[in-house]
Amino acid sequence: MTFDIRPLLGKQASRVEAVLQSLLGSALLPGEIARPDRLMQAMRHAALGGGKRLRPVLMMEVAKLFGRDDDGVLAAGAALEFIHCYSLVHDDLPAMDDDDMRRGRPTVHKAFDEATAILAGDSLLTLAFEVISSDVVHEDAGIRLQLTRELARASGLGGMAGGQMFDLESENRTRSEAEIRQLQSMKTGALLRYACRSGALLANAQSDDLERLTRFGEIIGLAFQLADDLLDLEATAEQMGKATGKDAAAGKATLVGLLGAEKTRQELDALLREAKELLSPYGTRAEVLISMAIFIQDRSH
Repeated sequence: MTFDIRPLLGKQASRVEAVLQSLLGSALLPGEIARPDRLMQAMRHAALGGGKRLRPVLMMEVAKLFGRDDDGVLAAGAALEFIHCYSLVHDDLPAMDDDDMRRGRPTVHKAFDEATAILAGDSLLTLAFEVISSDVVHEDAGIRLQLTRELARASGLGGMAGGQMFDLESENRTRSEAEIRQLQSMKTGALLRYACRSGALLANAQSDDLERLTRFGEIIGLAFQLADDLLDLEATAEQMGKATGKDAAAGKATLVGLLGAEKTRQELDALLREAKELLSPYGTRAEVLISMAIFIQDRSH
């Protein structure tokens, strides 16, 4: 049985927001010399006041499934959200996806300037690694190292950044279905997979549970991208808070473009069935995660 996940998402997102606000305050962290005001304003513009916080909330709910819900998990979630926000700042730049609006507001390079946007993204990225490696995240230094290493891999060459490179190279070029799935598993899927896997790591889940939630994260990553591609095709700019129809206009390779909307929806249904089957051993304890999977499949923005 599932339920309306939106109130819980809002509550959990507010908890994440409070941690982000604290980390992006004026107080210096140990070893910092100064925090340039304009750079801080740009970082806050990028990270605060919007977004569903799906990645950190997924991490938090997986950790809760295995019995952990505390400030360390929130800190880890904030680190992951900083990575996501940095990627949006850089993706929006003229040299990348060239977007003027994000979450209904001017993108960082429009609200400030390109140089400030680049530095804001760089600063969010590096702050994320300071946070994920902090003692509060996990008492075991080995687990902290694993979380940090896996976040680097999910974010970088073999993950999100590499996927973005493949995506840029796909403009006005024919890609096979396998190639599109690979780039999407990197560009979008890697951080969502990390969100679920790291939640299990944070809570010291057993190896079988870790692999089960890792696969759940892979399913969520693909479902999110498929739903996103459908929204880019069918939703309005007002619904999305940013321009739509850009994938087709740029000649981007997407599964929706290759398979069509109907087959894409059929695959989304199949992914949801697999997600439910994966989580069935946990019974009602997994109700929130299943509801989140449904929310990702059915979201309207």
